[in-house]
Amino acid sequence: MKAPRENRITILLNEQEQRALDRFCERYNITNRSRLVRESLMRAILKKIENDQPTLFD
Repeated sequence: MKAPRENRITILLNEQEQRALDRFCERYNITNRSRLVRESLMRAILKKIENDQPTLFD
């Protein structure tokens, strides 16, 4: 079951970042930028959390 998305965040991009995002979306036929940003952000967060976990041999 999908949890409803009720929380909103806003980000600001400079012109160079916006152009890069536009080019990326156009090149890979991405129409849902919100999904792209959300999944990219969560992927980065989960990777960082995983890397910060102590391991048995630390």
